Amino acid sequence: MAKPKTAERLQLALVGSDTLLGKELEEVLKSRTDAHISTFSASGEGNFGEEEGEAVYVEPLDAHSIARAQAVLVAGSAEGANKAYQLVNAAGGTPVLIDCTGHLENRPEARIVAPLVSSSDVPASWLLELAHPAASALTLVLRRLARYGELQQVIVHIFEPASEQGRRGVSELHQQTTSLLSFKPLDKQVFDAQLSFNLLSQYGEEGAAKLSSTEQRIERHMASLIASDSAGPRFPMPSLRVIGAPVFHGYSFSVWAGFGRDIQVQELGEALASAQIEIRGPNEEAPDGVSAAGQTGLIAGDIRIDRNNPRAAWFWIVGDNLRLTADTAADLIINLEKARP
Repeated sequence: MAKPKTAERLQLALVGSDTLLGKELEEVLKSRTDAHISTFSASGEGNFGEEEGEAVYVEPLDAHSIARAQAVLVAGSAEGANKAYQLVNAAGGTPVLIDCTGHLENRPEARIVAPLVSSSDVPASWLLELAHPAASALTLVLRRLARYGELQQVIVHIFEPASEQGRRGVSELHQQTTSLLSFKPLDKQVFDAQLSFNLLSQYGEEGAAKLSSTEQRIERHMASLIASDSAGPRFPMPSLRVIGAPVFHGYSFSVWAGFGRDIQVQELGEALASAQIEIRGPNEEAPDGVSAAGQTGLIAGDIRIDRNNPRAAWFWIVGDNLRLTADTAADLIINLEKARP
């Protein structure tokens, strides 16, 4: 994909470059843009980090460090997000602040954006909230299916990976797995439950994350995206449930969609196929999270007509959660760059 050309190199500030999401963002932004990226810790405070095996001091995020930036991207902790918000707010809403985490969703200036499914228009706000990757993915899928035929009901099971909780989530899943195999006590600080070799409808009461909160956030973002598309085909809000899965990376979606007429598997695949969605046919290997790791977009397959309803079908869809967010951020940066005078 061609990099945008400008007279002056785009300046970006990335808060949380030391996180899983931050590293993915930096990699994708470097590959898709010609921007200069200044990096900061997850908290926005100064501390020591590592670069190419050498200890380096990471400068703190302050007014001076964002003075020349056209955009600040937040991929770290709530502390770092709030610090970035206060600095940009004090500077009069310049530069644009892009929240990739959801920490700033409730700020009054926040506007939800999803370049994966919406036009290249950028909302007139200095605080842009990237839609949850599952919300963007499902909205894209349902929009394409609605063009094929009238959707009457949609039910979705969303299997959430441990990496949605950052390094701590991945580390805890790894520790639980090795401890179970060696009959040792389990670390439960993040999930407050056994996630390894298990599926969870909810995390423990003392867990750092709540699956119910994730469900509500996905629903809010989908409702916003559906409402903002006045020209596209209409489709109902899906009934969804988020399940904690013992995988490191990648969302998996089990989607049931009911139509107003009889349907065909081949036609459904053709309706979904696009630049953002790869289709695996019945004679190909079914999609899985491992094959989606590091890949742009979604992979859909194992499409089956419901044996008890000829007007409904099951879909299995996967996508790399970190790459979906990083690509969305890069799309937004490119759109902002095009809008520069």
